[in-house]
Amino acid sequence: MEIVHISAECYPVAKAGGLGDVVGALPKYQQQLGHLAKVVMPMYRSKYLYNHEWELVHESGTYLGNTWFRYAVIKEKTNELGFDLYLLDINGLLDREKVYGYDDDTERFTAFQIAVVHWLATWEHRPDVVHVHDHHTGLIPFMMKYCYAYQSLRSIKTVFTIHNGQYQGWMGWNKSHYLPSFDNWKSGMLEWKDSINALAAAVKCADKVTTVSQSYMEELRIQANGLEDLFEYEKGKCSGILNGIDTEVWDPETDPLLPYNYGIADVVEGKELNKKSVCQHFGLDADKPLFIFIGRLVGEKAAEILPSAIGEAAAEFNGALNFIVLGSGDPKLEYELQALQELIPNQMSCYIGYNEKLAHQLYAAADFLLMPSRVEPCGLNQMYALRYGTVPMVRNTGGLRDTVIDIGAPNFTGYGLVFEHPSVGDLKHAIHRAASWYFEKPDILLAARQKMMAIDNSWTKSAAAYIDLYKS
Repeated sequence: MEIVHISAECYPVAKAGGLGDVVGALPKYQQQLGHLAKVVMPMYRSKYLYNHEWELVHESGTYLGNTWFRYAVIKEKTNELGFDLYLLDINGLLDREKVYGYDDDTERFTAFQIAVVHWLATWEHRPDVVHVHDHHTGLIPFMMKYCYAYQSLRSIKTVFTIHNGQYQGWMGWNKSHYLPSFDNWKSGMLEWKDSINALAAAVKCADKVTTVSQSYMEELRIQANGLEDLFEYEKGKCSGILNGIDTEVWDPETDPLLPYNYGIADVVEGKELNKKSVCQHFGLDADKPLFIFIGRLVGEKAAEILPSAIGEAAAEFNGALNFIVLGSGDPKLEYELQALQELIPNQMSCYIGYNEKLAHQLYAAADFLLMPSRVEPCGLNQMYALRYGTVPMVRNTGGLRDTVIDIGAPNFTGYGLVFEHPSVGDLKHAIHRAASWYFEKPDILLAARQKMMAIDNSWTKSAAAYIDLYKS
């Protein structure tokens, strides 16, 4: 089976969040199952682009509305990622360093999608499945079915995966002329509440729709930033398939980014050595329990509760806790965290930005991971934490609900800490549970760590589930 994944992100080429991790891993595991998986993404001006060899496979031109543009497609020569990687370039639109955040993002990703479909129409054969990811590629199923120029693609089956339903790719009808000519009777397939909505269009037009956990699929029928009725109506073709993690990249026994490698058998010694290394770097006491937060500092992650929860917990425990925050986002929140670091420098530190090496080292060093998310479609951080023997402290939502069992489960069969509300009070209570009970019982903590590290959250099972979906 030949599968073409189309995405705005793919790790390690370009990544802004979990989407990049998924698209960087799922095709590799599908390839290992004996299928031909390909990834097509924009050609950002990233380090990966300049550090690898490429071959030109296609050049052509088409229109964004009345504007003619040329595009080129290049392929990575070595296949080092375990699948065929194609980058599509449009000068003036995609030749940027960042993935998102430009005033013309609508034009950038619309042109990218048009160029991808234009290129697919030139292929001498047809792939079995075109699998598009999030709203940046959500117009592709519509164009393949209803744009006159691409009727030759109509028979190809399409799958749309929602990694985050809060962002939907809204576009005013005054920009509808950007799209190739289509049957106006089908304009309702693009529309939701008086505007073009790329995510809604994909849900309507794709043959199958998936989200990255079963719980998140259920939540979208209740809370989907205005699309609740659509998900209820289309529930027959919607399903949740839990993400996996790339266990070759995320393996504490072989991780080249760690100062000290370790496995289940020596998890206590290994985490202690990594913790001492990290704490020495940040000026913290390695004998204290270490809590970390890794992620975007935005409302979806409930990151705004961190300064109060950390500050109050630190005060109540008289400085007997350590906290490290790694992330970026809301400038006001970044300032608050930096101010808190100045106030309690021996208990809290923050790194504003993202650092892949540091993230790996924090998972290996930490005792507890904080994830108070308001919205978490799947969540990968808690799976990384489990893999590295770090106790995830998560809100009971989305994929967090599907992957973490509270230690208080009957007969202590759980391994994490779960709370209900993205509030200062709930997070602080969870910190109290972690520090005053969990951390003080080394035998229970060790058993939980060994149980966590043995859980199989690899992509193997999930990749097979996607293949079954394609076959259906």
